[in-house]
Amino acid sequence: MMLNAQKSAEASDPAKQTTLEKLLEGLGSVAAQAQQELRPDASADDIAAHTVNVNVFSGMARLLSYSESIREKVKSGEVQLHGAVYDIVTGKVKFLGQHPLQAALVTDSKALGA
Repeated sequence: MMLNAQKSAEASDPAKQTTLEKLLEGLGSVAAQAQQELRPDASADDIAAHTVNVNVFSGMARLLSYSESIREKVKSGEVQLHGAVYDIVTGKVKFLGQHPLQAALVTDSKALGA
């Protein structure tokens, strides 16, 4: 038991987290959002697949929120921002298109609070 508590404490210390732990830390809210967007009887596989898409759009929102230069280029039409998911098993890429709230995101950098 003590070993698990110690590991848990270390995982919560950013200085002792692995790169993977740091990357996965932010997925809790994304997974919760994905589950909320699906029907109540959605399978774990459906939730996991939708979480990937929600995570892509979340990353796009953060990019538009925090990068004024990209936001301005998207707003002017000079650059298009599209999300995509690479399937490591099949090697195929599924293009998701632009963020559904992109117009609001380029107008108001805090539109999603990202």
